[in-house]
Amino acid sequence: MSTTLAPMPVTSPLPSALEDRAVVIVGGSSGIGLAAGALLVSVGARVTLVARDAARLSSAAERLRTTPGAAVSGITGDGTDETVLEHALDQAGPVDHVLVTAGGFSVGALLDTPREQVRESVDGRIWGAYGAARAAARRLPAGGSITFSSGLYLTRPIPGASAAIASIGAVEGLTRALAVELAPRRLRVNAIRYGVVDTPLSRGALGLGDDAAVAAAGQGSLLGRFATAEEAASAALFLMANNFMTGTVVTVDGGQSLV
Repeated sequence: MSTTLAPMPVTSPLPSALEDRAVVIVGGSSGIGLAAGALLVSVGARVTLVARDAARLSSAAERLRTTPGAAVSGITGDGTDETVLEHALDQAGPVDHVLVTAGGFSVGALLDTPREQVRESVDGRIWGAYGAARAAARRLPAGGSITFSSGLYLTRPIPGASAAIASIGAVEGLTRALAVELAPRRLRVNAIRYGVVDTPLSRGALGLGDDAAVAAAGQGSLLGRFATAEEAASAALFLMANNFMTGTVVTVDGGQSLV
């Protein structure tokens, strides 16, 4: 592995430092990924979204382009495929940061769920993160970053999700290991451990059909509601902008892990 003799560059840790930086968001057509794209565009970053669904991706990119001066592109493809990610990074040009929000959450009781039933989701999350890191590590400059997604259930497990929880645990382990391995390149690797966030994915998983149902479901949480996608996504901008953050798992759960 090549090394960088100079120390990590010193830049402003404020989100404004992301102006004119290029960011690739894997899984950016909805939810937290799309919210991160909107926040990045608002501070002047150049954003490339990668997602499987072409129609939804096109709609998401058009939504971000409504911000004056926005520089947004979309690349259709499987974000867990390393070859697709290599193509996306090359097409996006010089890239500074990669955010991976893609990844399913398979459920099923251990004794009732064969491995084949959860393999695609588990492999997608683990090997998707690994492949994204391989693609990004060859292309990011010193000070660049890779940010993965984790979840609250790692520390507060629920029944019937052992495989999915194991996969997010693997991502957190990968985060710490790669922070050490990629440090000589002056690349940073972090993860965000999310609680329940109000996104289309979580609404579907929890069976919450409208805003009233979401509000009612969130009343029992410590802060009386679930996180917005923007609140969750803002942590990604913090990790991208702050060049002294690496090997860290930031928790954004509204105190859900405390109760």
